[in-house]
Amino acid sequence: MVQKCPCGSGEDYLDCCQNIHKNLQEATSAEKLMRARYAAFYLGLIDFIYNSFHPTTRRFQQKNDIRQWAHENKWMHLEIIHVTPQTVEFKAHYMDPQSAIQIHHEKSTFKKFNNTWYYVDGKIMQVK
Repeated sequence: MVQKCPCGSGEDYLDCCQNIHKNLQEATSAEKLMRARYAAFYLGLIDFIYNSFHPTTRRFQQKNDIRQWAHENKWMHLEIIHVTPQTVEFKAHYMDPQSAIQIHHEKSTFKKFNNTWYYVDGKIMQVK
């Protein structure tokens, strides 16, 4: 059975984020990487999330923290708010461990390094 991609693109996972999950260089834009990162949280692909951090910020990340954040929440859907060539503002809707609906609203910054897009950092935005 073919499933729709969790990133919300409307495409089948096999034709969308799966390719990026197998090869980070398949992300041809900041938005595609953002969608692949969300899908990776949804699917629990911790190594992909870790490896998609820019080399200058990756060392500050802990796989156990990423794993906990990914697994303790039920990821519901991704809403893209605004995209520029190097930033993506989005809302990730999820259910926390207490079954309360939450929204993670962030403006993420991405940078291309050695022909590959990476997540650099994000600024948490106030949910309106």
